[in-house]
Amino acid sequence: MDAIVEPATKRKRPNARRKRRVNMKTQFSLFLLLAPTLLLVVVFKYIPMYGVSIAFQDFSPFRGITGSPWVGMKHVIHFLTDETFWRVMGNTLILNFYDLIFGFTAPIIFAILANELVSTTFKRITQTISYLPHFLSWVVVSGFFYQVLSPDGGLLNAMLGWFGIEPVFFMTEKELFRGIVVSVGIWKEVGWSAILYFAVIAGIDSSLYEAAKVDGASRLRQIWHITLPGMVPMIVLLLLLRLSNLFEIGFERIFLLQNPLVIEVSDVISTYVYRIGLQNSQYSLTTAIGFVQSVLGFLMLITANRVSKKLVGVGLY
Repeated sequence: MDAIVEPATKRKRPNARRKRRVNMKTQFSLFLLLAPTLLLVVVFKYIPMYGVSIAFQDFSPFRGITGSPWVGMKHVIHFLTDETFWRVMGNTLILNFYDLIFGFTAPIIFAILANELVSTTFKRITQTISYLPHFLSWVVVSGFFYQVLSPDGGLLNAMLGWFGIEPVFFMTEKELFRGIVVSVGIWKEVGWSAILYFAVIAGIDSSLYEAAKVDGASRLRQIWHITLPGMVPMIVLLLLLRLSNLFEIGFERIFLLQNPLVIEVSDVISTYVYRIGLQNSQYSLTTAIGFVQSVLGFLMLITANRVSKKLVGVGLY
C-alpha cells in the first residue's frame, strides 16, 4: 500500500505551536518585566477612556456618568460652530507651526554643531549645560524671563538702553508674544530634545567619515552626505509624533507667560479648556473639545505617516 503523505501545512502546525510555547517559556522574564508598564497603560490610558462619554451628555457631578442625560453631538457641534473655536484653534495651530519650524529644527542643528566640536571635554560640558533648563519648572522659567524682559531693570532693556532705545514692554506686545513663547520653549528644551540625535550620530559608522576625508570632503560635505542621512529615520519618527500633537499645546508655558493684554493671540485650546472647564464647570463641553483634539490628532498622524512612507520610505508602522 502506498504511504499516506500528510500535507506540509499539517506537519508544520505542531512545530509552530511548539515553537511559540518554547518562546513564551524562554521569554517569560521579558514579559514579566513588561507587565508593570502594560498595567500602567491600561489603568491610566484605556480605563479613563470611558469618561469620553461625558462629551455626549449634559454631565452633572451629582448625577454621575450613568445618571446624566445623553445629548449626542450637541457639545461637539457647539464647539465647532462657536466663533471662539476658530480663535483658539488658530492660535494653537500658529504656535505649533512656529514650534515645528523653529523648535523642531533647533535640536537637530544643535546636535550637529555640538558633534563638530573638536574638544571632547568641551563637547560634554556643552551637552550637560544644555540639559539643565529642562529640569526647571515652567514657574521658574517664566519668572526668570519676566525679569529678563521687564521694562524696569530687565537685562534686555538695559542692553537696549546702551544704544539709546526706549524700554520695550515685551510681554504686553501682541506682535512679540508668539516669538517669545517659542524662544523660551527652545531655550528650555533644545538640549534635552537633542539627546536622541546625539545617540544617532554616535551610532554612525566612523569609517564613512574616514573615507570621506580621504576623498577630500569638507566638514560641511560630511554633514550633508553622512550625518544628516544617518539622522533621517529619527527625524522622521519624531516629526510624525510632533505632527500628531499639532492640535495640542502645553498648558503651563502659555498660561504662565500670557496676560490679559495679549489674550487675543495667546488664548489656545488648553487655556480655553481650563477657563470654561475648571472655572465655569462646563465638563461636557471641555470633554468634547478633548475628543475633537484626539480625533484630529489621530487623523493627522495617519495622514503624515502615509505621506512619509511614500516620500522617504520611513514611518511609524
